[in-house]
Amino acid sequence: MLSEPWILKTLGFAILVGSIMALIEKSGGIYGFVHFVQNQKQLVTSPRSGLLLSYVVGVVIFVESSITALISGAVGKPLCDHYKIPHAKLAYVCDSTSAPVSSLIVLNGWGALLLGLISTQITEGMISGSSIDILIDAVLYNFYAMSALGVTFLVIWFGIDIGPMKYAEYNPSSHVKENVKQVSKYYMILPIILMVLMVFVFLYITGDGNILKGSGSSSIFYTMLTTLIFMLFYYVGTKNMSFSTWGSTAFKGGVKFVPIALILLFAFSIGKVTMELKTGLYLASLASENLNVHFLSGAIFLLSSVIAFATGTSWGTFSIMIPVAVPMAVGMDANVALAIGAVISGGVFGDHCSPISDTTIISSMASDCEVIEHVRTQLPYALISGLIALVFFIVFSF
Repeated sequence: MLSEPWILKTLGFAILVGSIMALIEKSGGIYGFVHFVQNQKQLVTSPRSGLLLSYVVGVVIFVESSITALISGAVGKPLCDHYKIPHAKLAYVCDSTSAPVSSLIVLNGWGALLLGLISTQITEGMISGSSIDILIDAVLYNFYAMSALGVTFLVIWFGIDIGPMKYAEYNPSSHVKENVKQVSKYYMILPIILMVLMVFVFLYITGDGNILKGSGSSSIFYTMLTTLIFMLFYYVGTKNMSFSTWGSTAFKGGVKFVPIALILLFAFSIGKVTMELKTGLYLASLASENLNVHFLSGAIFLLSSVIAFATGTSWGTFSIMIPVAVPMAVGMDANVALAIGAVISGGVFGDHCSPISDTTIISSMASDCEVIEHVRTQLPYALISGLIALVFFIVFSF
């Protein structure tokens, strides 16, 4: 388990996030940013506009779902504290923009994985054509991502609280302290900009010049490491803090996130066991028997959802289900792009609902919200989005 580099890098990423968040907090840049958006630009004047800012950030930064959730949470958390918005609602916004946007705008690691899986089906003679064209067609059928983004916007705009979210309460961030200094907004903005840029750089480097072939786990790990080093020179060089303060803050922030890293490790272990048991292939074989072609994409969507929920990984679900869904669609003379779109949608949907998903855990971490509270409060909204997607898959199959 720990011999796999991507797992170690993801665990390292979780700990480095703790260090970076603590340093940004200590620098006073968060409060400078809040002052800027509230008083100087008046971009945020209410709880709704505070959550909308996180939503927009989550939509615009599509480079990698973990980075998207992290930055969206970093921007929204101080605003939630100011307006006393439950952190569970911010976690929902972070989670419901990160993966959906990354799976819709596939100029990232998601696109690289999907292109590889589709190319394999072309190589094996199951389908013909260009893998890029097929992927673009499939993304147009990514109904869950579209409905999740739409439902999330409506929830923010109209302040819709249903299910456990009605009873979610605001709890001050565990690291919020009184009389924290307020300095330039750039102590927060520059590290975040660097994060976005460096993910592209490292995707390019790890992909040998091709961003779509880059390693997502390596890119986010090296991005966080680079950002941490940048913050050392920036904060200490501008005399925002001393070297010893930087070191102690980074250490304490990383230690606070060790439990999150352990949760991720256990989540990966559970997902690995489920995949070794070939749960996905077994469920797919059951569904392929006596299945009407008009319900094929809907069944693929539901199967992918169950597998993603059980394993906690949308990418693992894609790897399991695309080699199953494509032959099923070809054999039943159905729309192959629609079937692949159902796999993508189901993978994201099940991943959203799963308490062992890395994006679920990272969204909770970025929002300073308990994982279980985030899962409970998000589930009704995710189910509504999933139902909308299921209806669309059935309608488009006719």
